[in-house]
Amino acid sequence: MSSGATPSMTTRPELVGDFGMVGSTHWLASAVGMGVLERGGNAFDAAAAAGFTLQVVEPHLNGPGGEVPMLVATAGSADVQVVAGQGPAPAAATPELFADLGLDLVPGTGHLAATVPGSFDAWCTLLDRFGSMSLPDVLAPAIGYARRGYPVLPAIARTITAVEQLFRDHWPTSAAVWLPGGTVPAVGSRLTNPALADTYERLAGIAAAAGDRGAGIAAARDEFYRGGVAAAIEQFVRTPLMDTSGTPHAGVLTAADLARWQTPLEAPATLDVGRYRVAKTAAWGQGPVLLQQLALLAGFDLADTGVNDPQLVHVVLECAKLAFADREAFYGDVPDVPLATLLSSAYADERRALVGDEASRDLRPGRPDGREPVLARFGVAEGAAGTGEPTIDVGPAVDARGGTRGDTCHVDVVDRFGNMISATPSGGWLQSSPVVPSLGFGLGTRAQMFSVQPGLPNSVAPGKRPRTTLSPSLALRDGAPYLAFGTPGGDQQDQWQLQFWLFHTVFGLNLQAAIDAATWHSTHFPSSFFPRDASPRGAVVEERVGAGTIAELRRRGHDVTVVDGWTLGRLSAVSRDPDGVLRAGANPRGAQGYAAGR
Repeated sequence: MSSGATPSMTTRPELVGDFGMVGSTHWLASAVGMGVLERGGNAFDAAAAAGFTLQVVEPHLNGPGGEVPMLVATAGSADVQVVAGQGPAPAAATPELFADLGLDLVPGTGHLAATVPGSFDAWCTLLDRFGSMSLPDVLAPAIGYARRGYPVLPAIARTITAVEQLFRDHWPTSAAVWLPGGTVPAVGSRLTNPALADTYERLAGIAAAAGDRGAGIAAARDEFYRGGVAAAIEQFVRTPLMDTSGTPHAGVLTAADLARWQTPLEAPATLDVGRYRVAKTAAWGQGPVLLQQLALLAGFDLADTGVNDPQLVHVVLECAKLAFADREAFYGDVPDVPLATLLSSAYADERRALVGDEASRDLRPGRPDGREPVLARFGVAEGAAGTGEPTIDVGPAVDARGGTRGDTCHVDVVDRFGNMISATPSGGWLQSSPVVPSLGFGLGTRAQMFSVQPGLPNSVAPGKRPRTTLSPSLALRDGAPYLAFGTPGGDQQDQWQLQFWLFHTVFGLNLQAAIDAATWHSTHFPSSFFPRDASPRGAVVEERVGAGTIAELRRRGHDVTVVDGWTLGRLSAVSRDPDGVLRAGANPRGAQGYAAGR
């Protein structure tokens, strides 16, 4: 065993205190969340304020037109709830629609890929059901950054540069926002979004005029989903605009689609692992693949390995392949996902027997309850990997086929009372959907995750949620909320989170050390993003895992791509011990994420 203790040096200290902790993918969001806690707000108020701020300061990673699933645990309760902020497909979105348009994939950008924006209603639902502050108070920091400006990150400038010509040639409303003065904003300059500030000021004003806190939240939600915001969205998507298909298309999202949406509160999928209970979204998202991997790994003696041990890396990669193969065959927003069987120890025992000493080349879904797996046509195709949500600072924001790539944000909060939340905002990326000019933001493109092939769990259908990759995590320990964690990264989210979990709970690393540790992921299975490519036996590893481990992985048949040692993942995490001690850590990769607390 090579790594059972916390290293003496980490990139940052693990924060320790007893008042409150916030970890996120941007230091401004963490500071905003901490400011809310200091003003007497609870963890849910802080998360909402941080979430709205992320929409402004990380516009290449999320926006108001996107989505945000959350896991929530309230003080003194062993129950975890899912705030399921993933909007569904429009009423007109059918396999026949795309067939009639000659499309065998939902485009990765533009109007056709839009689902109902779930984010605003989800944050409002969180605030209404679990928070204590008013919507104007929670929106104020985001409005300030949109109005006065925020610093342009290198990744923002690179992203805008990559799609500059698209904006100039086809998306003039985006050019007006993201090319101020007609040029790409310089790194470190201050970027504003006055139209978004106007939109949120209008919503805050409507909420304030309602008087009562709850009535104010309801009034603002009504304006977004049944009023002026919904009307502006419907009018804008009627104009055909260019997308990754190479042909301009109008959208089919309507104000009526928005009016039907209300964020559900759901029970999570859970798995007991020793003294822990790990909670994820249900199988309308990919969250249960983390649980399936944990069930598979329960049969291996990982304590005899270590964080960079080739046996650990190999076993984790092979288990990921099996879990994600089941995702491809069985997950979706349908009522008959055989999740109980997929998470059962008997099924894990059966599947674990497939893990050998060499890397498997095949995509091998199981047969839970005797079901025959059916894969989407792209599910058996091979191609270049990595065309979905990127890692940190790896590759361009435009892939080889012209598709733009977005990513995701994350925020975790725990307060002195014991309230805890893990949230993963995404979608509405500046590079994937043109700006609605009167609103200052574009729509999400999560419908690209659907299959247009009929009859599959994840086939596109009216009112159905796409099988999202967004995957926050929350764990109980000895029946009490203990740990909230997550990361951006698309298909990689539940691989990097798994490794963080193992580093912390098996090898004893503290939160920051577990985040800092070298990581890896498989690209063996189809990407959830346009154009849905796969790379059989593909594995991407940070060079810090060591030359010996890399050589051994290649000897075992893995097609290894080595990347910079500080590249993969943007994890953050917060925890609470029974004595009220709070802890937090955040990712140094990409020079954006920070934790704050005291």
